[in-house]
Parts: sequence; C-alpha cells; structure tokens
Amino acid sequence: MNSITIRDPLWDTIRIDPVARRIIDSATFQRLRYIKQLGHAHLVYPGAVHTRFDHAVGVYHLAQRALHVLGERGLEAVDDIDRRIIPLGALLHDVGHYPFSHALEELEQGSIPGHHEELVGRFLSQPDVHDALAAVAGDAAQRVEELIRGRSDNPLQGLVSGSLDLDKIEYLKRDAHFCGVPYGDVDVDRLLYSLTLLPDPDTGALEVGVHEKGVAALESLLFAKYQMFRNVYWHHAVRAATVVYKRAVADALKHGIVTGGELVGATDEGLMHLLDARARDSGAAGATDVARGVRALRERKLPKRAAEVAAADLDESRVGDWLTADTPLKREVEERLAADLGLPGGAVYLDYPEKSMMFGLHLLVRRRSGEVLRLGPEGRAGLIGLPEVAAELYRTARVLRVFTQGERRDLDAASLVALVQQDAGSVRAALAGGAPLLAQH
Repeated sequence: MNSITIRDPLWDTIRIDPVARRIIDSATFQRLRYIKQLGHAHLVYPGAVHTRFDHAVGVYHLAQRALHVLGERGLEAVDDIDRRIIPLGALLHDVGHYPFSHALEELEQGSIPGHHEELVGRFLSQPDVHDALAAVAGDAAQRVEELIRGRSDNPLQGLVSGSLDLDKIEYLKRDAHFCGVPYGDVDVDRLLYSLTLLPDPDTGALEVGVHEKGVAALESLLFAKYQMFRNVYWHHAVRAATVVYKRAVADALKHGIVTGGELVGATDEGLMHLLDARARDSGAAGATDVARGVRALRERKLPKRAAEVAAADLDESRVGDWLTADTPLKREVEERLAADLGLPGGAVYLDYPEKSMMFGLHLLVRRRSGEVLRLGPEGRAGLIGLPEVAAELYRTARVLRVFTQGERRDLDAASLVALVQQDAGSVRAALAGGAPLLAQH
C-alpha cells in the first residue's frame, strides 16, 4: 500500500505513510468520522461539526513534524520502533471515544465501562488495526496502548500523552478554527522548534522537553486553553445541551434501555437513534424521559439558566463531593428542586463541570545556561508562576449553574451557594425536611 496525502483546512497537506493509511482505512478508525470533536457545541457554534477523525489525522501530522525537529538534534538514543510508533500512537489516541466525545465520562463512576483511554486496548485488538500495527513490530499494539495511557517508558512518550502532548495543540487550533473564534491561537512553530530530548535531573532517563525559548509559547497554550474552556467548551448553552444528553443516557442505562457495552464503539447518530427507538418501544420506567431528551437535542429545545455562580465566588474547598459527578444524591437534589419550583420531574439540572488538570504542567526545560530543570505544579520563578496563574484561570472559567426546562426561572444565587457547600449528610437532611432548597426571586 502506497503513501497518500490528505488536504486539511488547518495544516494544508498531510502526508500519510502506508501503515497509517491501513489504520485510517480500517472500519475501527473510520468510526471516528461520525463522532463530533466537540460533542453538542455545534448547537451553539454551527461550524463545530468537525470530528475526531479530522483531529486524529492532525495530531498524526504534528507528531511527524515533531519527530523531524527532534531528528535534526539527534534521536540516536531512541529505539527505531519507539520512534516509528509515535505518529501511530498520535493517530490512534482517540480511537476509544464514546459518542459525542467526553460528555459521558462525566457520568457517575461505574455507570460506563471506563474512560476512553482505558478502552483503547479493545480497539487496538481489532484485526484491522492490530494487523496494520504488526507491520511495524509484533508488540506494536501493546506499545501504542501504553503510549496512549501514559504508561510507556518510550523517551518520546510526552508527544502522545503528557502536559505537552500534541493533542492539546491540535485540538485548540482546530476547535477555534471551526467554531469561528479567535481564542485558540497557539504558537505551534515556536513550540515544535523548542522541543528537545532532555535527561531527567533525578534519574537520567531521557524524555521530551523544551528549551527555555519555548516557554512563552507554552504560556500561549495555557491562555488559549483557558479562553476556549470559558467561551466554547463550558459555554452555558453547550453545557445545557450536555446535561440533557447525559441525563438521557443515564436514564437509559438505569432502566435497562441500553447497556454500558452498547455505548462502546457507537457513533453519535447511532446512539441517538438507538436511544430513541428503544425508548419508544420500551415500557420501562423512564423511557418517556429518554425519548424527550433525544427530541430536545434534535430540536434544540435546551433548558435555560435559572442561576449562575462563578467558581471564583465559591469557597471551592467547601463544595460537596456529591455535586461534581452525576451522583444519585445530585439527582435527588435536582428532582426536589423541580418539585419546589412546581416543575415536572426531570426538568432541573445542576451543572458544575470539573477539569482539575486543565492547566497541569510537568515537563523538563533546558535553561539558556544549560541547566535542566522540571517545570511542575509548583512553577518556577522567572519562567512561569504556574500555581497562581493556573488556579485563577481555572476558577474564572468554571461556573456553577442551575438549568430548568420550560419556563425560565430566577433562583437566588446566595441560597444556591449555601446548598452546594453542604456535605452529603446535610443535603440528605435538607431533602428530608419540608422547606424549599433554594429561594426564588
């Protein structure tokens, strides 16, 4: 099989080698054409219909570019197979994604088979992918899985999974481009040309790091990510669509309308059709709610904000653990709020998205003096005050919201703050009482 080229709106011409072409042509990889990169963001930004397929090919391209830069500086210390599988790991890093990308990973732990990176082995074991990888090495599928899961001892691991992985650079540029916003700009060339292999000061093991001249480009990556989370990924209407989707799937799982296994390997529209068809044919409790959720998404009948509080206005250390995942207690609170407001069951949604490692950084930097140091969570004077900057950006981007379906409501923000800062026991006690959980204006 020969190499081919792909014309891409972001990176122009991408050359695909024969092994990558076999993977791309596989049914396992072609599924990514039917999973939107940004889930339901297209309901807010109509251009955001790009897919995991587009993105994965772009990350493959950046991996090839990064290897070229590193090769100019010498990769003799890196095994040939370790070098060859890096672009393939980059290509396959998202192969395990659920329909509509990350949303279902916010469901309560145990309700789905696992995070998409935990599922990657299932897809790499498919004959069409496994056989293509075997052309590089007999254990290439295992090596690629270790890369994607961040467990490899490959010196080039950081290109596929780490704080400087090429995935982040690619998705910020691509997402901003297709959403039509100016927020995701990253100095890609500066970052790539600052890459270098460095020895860990503690162990001597080689890993991918950056020269100090690339730190300003790293800062551009940090701020681009902040802007995209604040304005796109956590936009209020995007989150409104996301909570409706999660609720529909959670109810379908709870009532046996679908199984967790059926979510693995499904496409966006495939799952929507399955949910709709099963809910219509099922006599199970909750089936009507599932069908209503699917219809709301298809018709863009999204819930409205009833209350909104920036994380900066909360004492995050006091926010109850029950709020951050889709726990049964959180659902009880939502149902009680619906009753307090005179709304039907299922008409209220609490949303407080979490991405604690959004601004995490853990990589080696070569100073102009030649000193090699690790830039980690504690930051480094003179390079970047990471802890303060990252914590403030995270607090500014993160927002607690209450959404209500149907008539718009206006709830008291102060009483919402008081509610979410109660521990699980106190919340259960409040539920057992007769007083409304929140005040209304």
